[in-house]
Amino acid sequence: MKISRVMLAAALCGASLYPIPALIAPVMAQAAPAASSKAADAAVRTIPGRPQFPEKMAGKVNRRAMDSVKWRLAPAYEEPMLEAEAAADTITIMGAAEASEEQMVHYIEKRNPQPKLNCSVEDIVRYYYEEAGREGIRPDVALCQALKETGFFAYGGDVSPKQNNFCGLGATGNREPGASFATPQLGVRAHIQHLMAYATQERPHGAIVDPRYKHVVVNRPDIHGHITKWTGLNGVWAVPGTRYGQEILYLWQQAQAPDGSDASLAAAEKKVRQMPDEAGSYIYRGIVYFNRAAYKEAQADFKQAAGLKPDSMAAHYNLAITQQREGDHKAALKSYDALLKLSPEFMQAWYNRGLIALDQKKEKEALADFQEALRLTPQTADAKNAQAVAYIRQKDYAKAWQALGEAADINSANMNVLANQFIFEACLK
Repeated sequence: MKISRVMLAAALCGASLYPIPALIAPVMAQAAPAASSKAADAAVRTIPGRPQFPEKMAGKVNRRAMDSVKWRLAPAYEEPMLEAEAAADTITIMGAAEASEEQMVHYIEKRNPQPKLNCSVEDIVRYYYEEAGREGIRPDVALCQALKETGFFAYGGDVSPKQNNFCGLGATGNREPGASFATPQLGVRAHIQHLMAYATQERPHGAIVDPRYKHVVVNRPDIHGHITKWTGLNGVWAVPGTRYGQEILYLWQQAQAPDGSDASLAAAEKKVRQMPDEAGSYIYRGIVYFNRAAYKEAQADFKQAAGLKPDSMAAHYNLAITQQREGDHKAALKSYDALLKLSPEFMQAWYNRGLIALDQKKEKEALADFQEALRLTPQTADAKNAQAVAYIRQKDYAKAWQALGEAADINSANMNVLANQFIFEACLK
């Protein structure tokens, strides 16, 4: 692949001349046609013309160039979360929404301002509330499942945006793209019907559009109508998916968090006045302060919450991300340690800790933290990409190249991964 001089110069200067999509677009437009393999086909489903990189590093490394590069990393997870009102394994698939449509629209647009949808964000949210509401499925949690499956409608896996397939229906691995639907609303309806096949033995009210509904009903009597909780989907909807349901509910908790508006602050102050001994009151107000960039006030509230309820995962997590945002890495690590003692399977904490270790030039510790994040959630392209950066700093370039390839296999639309692949290849001679 030919890399332009402008692109190489931008890469070596930290890619500061152009935004990455603008930087790579000309190269992608000139790229050779993708190979005929299923892997190649999958790589271009979300980004047409995405170049294929060789499996093994081709050429010798220009170490001087490598040392000058500013490698791209996904930022820390820093969406504060409310205290869970119920244990994850008690939350049912059937039920009413707790987050409003407006909250869900705001949450999606905050996480992905340019979702790859064939309708507006408002429309996709409305479809979920209409379709799920009619069948008795929790619409807000079902939508969070779609956000997990599609990466907040960024895609990059086996399913492409044009399929209107929001839950991976029929995408059974080995680059199989799965089912396609004529409209976004039909795709939502199929998703809800598939959830019904798991959660209830009642038939959907409308015509069946889920192509796998009958398969579950006829061939999986052990599942049909028996998976009533979101955590019951672990290892069933997604394989291995050992924390699949918990990760959906984690997004759901984030979606319900208050914003930084004056109205939210007034509501938060009222909560603290009415329930001054409740950790949840301070967590709520701390989130409002966080979203107003009032980080000192947010820290004070999260510390108060942790003091009132030492086993509050939300209090420790919110405190840690606030301290990390403020650059107080020593305090943040202490808070992450407290959180991971309570919940060793908190993937986001492991990733954030790894970023701190990278910043402190402790690559070995960073690799261990990113590996733990990948153990918990193997489909985390950001963690695999971060591992590649750690390997580069250790001068283990072959492992770094391999890690970038694996990250691209996880999510071919991840722009940090694609940028790092371009930059790495530009540093070969």
